[in-house]
Amino acid sequence: MVLEAPSIKAKPTVTWEPLPANFVLPDDPVENIHQPSLAAALTDALGAAGYIQPEMLIASNLGLVATVKKKIVIKAPDWFYVPQVHPVAEGVIRRSYTPNTEGANVAIVMEFLSEGDGGELSIRSTPPYGKLHFYEQILKVPTYVTYDPYEVSLEVRYLQDGRYVLHSATEQGRVWIPQLELELGIWSGERLGQTMNWLRWWDNSGNLLLWSSEQAEQERQRAEQEHQRAEQEHQRAEQEHQRAERLAAKLRELGIDPDLPD
Repeated sequence: MVLEAPSIKAKPTVTWEPLPANFVLPDDPVENIHQPSLAAALTDALGAAGYIQPEMLIASNLGLVATVKKKIVIKAPDWFYVPQVHPVAEGVIRRSYTPNTEGANVAIVMEFLSEGDGGELSIRSTPPYGKLHFYEQILKVPTYVTYDPYEVSLEVRYLQDGRYVLHSATEQGRVWIPQLELELGIWSGERLGQTMNWLRWWDNSGNLLLWSSEQAEQERQRAEQEHQRAEQEHQRAEQEHQRAERLAAKLRELGIDPDLPD
């Protein structure tokens, strides 16, 4: 009897071709009101802390393009980061991003899980490709973050030997994101009138990266404190002046001219 070796499924051919100008992108609405807010807060903190540079690309719901078996495949993450991209021509609006053609590979992808939907962790390897499979096997994104705002669960996966491996959090519940040299964690509170469990950044010293609104509030408080200190100094100077005036008046009552030199 002759044993046949099991067939090895060949990996699909992936090429990197810019999206044709006439390609009609899907216009799906966001799945809930939290997704744009979470993405905007992440980007806002990076910008306020000076982490964003002109050569970077940070976007949400922008299509990432790969051509698999000569067919265009597009996924639009809730948030992603590319360290360096080629600039577009003046007047041109970037409507998608093709890694390895328009710039570097995508370094970080985040998906905010939808209530009752597990598509962000799908490993479906045939069209329509699951998101986890697409980021792991096709784009090969080094860091994949999934966040469930309903279960308040954060998971970070690193690409190791071609597969995503779940990375453990610190005692504070934060996970290191090597591409930005920052920690990512969950913070409960209010931003722009919206109270929820946010994703936030911390530096390697444990300092929270503030949103621009928080920085503005800190500046307002500092200015108010400076104003109060100046007002207190003015009041002390006025009190000293009044004491000096009273002393001068007493001396004059005694027939002493306080204005005469000693």
